[in-house]
Amino acid sequence: MADSLDKRYYKISDVSEMLGLPIPTIRFWEGQFSELRPKRSDGGTRRYTPADIERLRVIRFLVKEKGLKIEAAKEHLRKNRHAVEKTHEVIGRLRDIRRKLTDLLDALEGRPSKS
Repeated sequence: MADSLDKRYYKISDVSEMLGLPIPTIRFWEGQFSELRPKRSDGGTRRYTPADIERLRVIRFLVKEKGLKIEAAKEHLRKNRHAVEKTHEVIGRLRDIRRKLTDLLDALEGRPSKS
């Protein structure tokens, strides 16, 4: 969403930095959420697709932002996947708009007044 995902695959360290999640958390969530199964290179390195990253963003939203426990997040996804994804998308867009408006306000406050 906010980050442009232009590569085909990302390493776990890139995903960790992008999402602000510790690597062990990402690995743990892979074991908890069946829909999180990144491909592996011949050497065993995890390779995350943009779709995997988006799934992680949704899980982060449920667990970190909404405060749901892992089991509740899994249940929420199982029952309302589409609604959860749409809600996450809308909140992301609203945050982007808020950031842009804040940037505009900061820029306007920095200008000399025309009085």
